[in-house]
Amino acid sequence: MNRDTAPIPATERPGLIPWPPMERIPACCTPETHIEIEGLEVSYAGVPAVRIGSMPIYRGCVTAIVGPSGCGKSSFLASINRLTESVPACRVSGSIRIDGAETGAGRLRTLRRRVGMIFQRPNPLPISIAANIEAPLKDHGVRPKAERRRRAEQALRSVGLWDEVAERLHKPALSLSGGQQQRLCLARCLALQPQVVLLDEPCSALDPMATEVVERAVAGLRGRYTTVIVTHNLAQARRIADFTAVFWQLGRGRVDSLVEFGPTRRVFERPAEELTSMYIAGTQG
Repeated sequence: MNRDTAPIPATERPGLIPWPPMERIPACCTPETHIEIEGLEVSYAGVPAVRIGSMPIYRGCVTAIVGPSGCGKSSFLASINRLTESVPACRVSGSIRIDGAETGAGRLRTLRRRVGMIFQRPNPLPISIAANIEAPLKDHGVRPKAERRRRAEQALRSVGLWDEVAERLHKPALSLSGGQQQRLCLARCLALQPQVVLLDEPCSALDPMATEVVERAVAGLRGRYTTVIVTHNLAQARRIADFTAVFWQLGRGRVDSLVEFGPTRRVFERPAEELTSMYIAGTQG
């Protein structure tokens, strides 16, 4: 039987094995869990918004989180680097481990340096393009000016922005286009040399051309960073993600937000769950 048309065995469904079989893992990814989610619950004023029994996030891969509005995708993302702690009445329980260490056990500043985040709308600082990257570096203890400049250039090159701004580094960052601002924010994150990059709908405020450029930048992180992207755009998830997790709203008998998790091609072409099939087809959600 052709592997691409064979039914998915029950043992390959999420939560029952630590990772997909070796032949299903994209060649660019290491078959190693970088972030382990176990028994996670995020609630607001006592009302659960997210529950994840078990979910791995693989080192060096791009993982997309998709699902209808209100299913807790952004809350899940924010729980990884503890941004949820800044939300009144939000409570997080369960285990999130990065390289085997609980994220709640260490200093918040250290965690935020290891786990960077990009938001829906670009949020460059109202200072120059160069200072947007160099100021955070200085704040995190990178004192030599030459080193800050080197890392700023490296980060701008990594998101394809250097050639566009090299002659105007001292111009205001807010003078850039929306897509350029979003890539600047990504460069600012990468300059701090994180291990994990979280992106919450990074293209939702951008036009199609800017979206394409940002997607190329995100795809370029593969193999160097563990990347998790929340998106409502199923085509985007299919284009850039190695793995995809499908989330759904709790309630109506659902006790787990995670419907399905696996290699992106398999999730889209041969989903194991009927709800995934209906969501991809547009008949649910």
